[in-house]
Amino acid sequence: MKTVAVIFGGRSTEHDISILTAISSIIKPLELTGEYQVEPVYISKTGEWFWDEKLKDIQLYQSGDIELFMQKAPKVHLLFEGGLVLVKSSQFAGRKMYRKIDVVFPAMHGTHGEDGELMGILEMANVAYVGCGVAASAIAMDKVLAKQVTMSSGIYSTPWIWFYADDLATKHKKILEDIKQLKYPLFVKPAHLGSSIGITRVEEPSQLMNALEVASHYDDKVIVEQGVQNLIEVTLPIIGNNEPKPALLEQPLTKPEDFFDFETKYMRGGKKGKSGGKSGAQGYSKIPADLPHELYKIAEKTALDVYKAVHCEGIARVDLLIDSKTQKVYFNEINPLPGGLYAHNWQQAGMAPVQLVSELIRYAEERFSRAQSKNTAFTTNYLKQF
Repeated sequence: MKTVAVIFGGRSTEHDISILTAISSIIKPLELTGEYQVEPVYISKTGEWFWDEKLKDIQLYQSGDIELFMQKAPKVHLLFEGGLVLVKSSQFAGRKMYRKIDVVFPAMHGTHGEDGELMGILEMANVAYVGCGVAASAIAMDKVLAKQVTMSSGIYSTPWIWFYADDLATKHKKILEDIKQLKYPLFVKPAHLGSSIGITRVEEPSQLMNALEVASHYDDKVIVEQGVQNLIEVTLPIIGNNEPKPALLEQPLTKPEDFFDFETKYMRGGKKGKSGGKSGAQGYSKIPADLPHELYKIAEKTALDVYKAVHCEGIARVDLLIDSKTQKVYFNEINPLPGGLYAHNWQQAGMAPVQLVSELIRYAEERFSRAQSKNTAFTTNYLKQF
């Protein structure tokens, strides 16, 4: 039986969402397969690592008992010895527990995880892991880099500008002049955060400065995007390595003026949305999106082109914006670890959660095997000349 470590939590604004993704969408389906020994690895908000069976229980976090647990539990150490090994002290003095990991399943949303930092550790450990690699994760989690990379592949975005947060205090006149090139409404976003944290929809110039300050509070880079007229938003979950497979285009059932901030998405169940039809996990989306056949295919192809351009592997979700009158499709952003794996969408596409996590493990092993066949070091006489 293979051992899979599910790593979640972390020093991120999306810490709590990561816990839910790990326990509900990854650990439970993996255990239902009966094929894996699942080891939960929790990273606290201050960056401490813990490994214990108790960490599989959502009640531990909901009750607040996680704080007491962390006070008493031993910290986990990582050993890079022919792969990744988890190490922690046992209850017996002087003894340690070791667990060799075959595959890592990251459930880390946001900074210090989904952005490529965790993937760098796993690459150094030389262990198979689910999801995008270091470069793709870093690009996908940086909205500025993602647009620059996709633009180089001929994929359109709406007009946009970006700046460093530190420049807002000293170069705000230049920043405001650049923003004048864009038409309202505008969306002001931290470049690296997800779950709509720190994002503001700006309807008029009087609202702009406050929105810029909010985004600058959360990130060192800020992006300002022009809104799309006659807007239809769609998102497409995708899995796979060299031959990616799409799920179904999903369409939020909102009016263009409705905006989903963190509270609306996660705390009130998307109550701004309408019900009806086949809906997503929070009841505010239609699956598949209500688009003409040809436009649906164009949007699907655009999302797949984005996935390939960024060189995503394993799993990602691509968000698109469509002008319903011109039928022009724009790339918005890409999420290298969709919340809950977007299992609700894959289920409607015919792939149950157990099958989904199994496929993702298979893609991780396939990529790892391919990487092992490449030579990254060779012997030389270079040092002998000194």
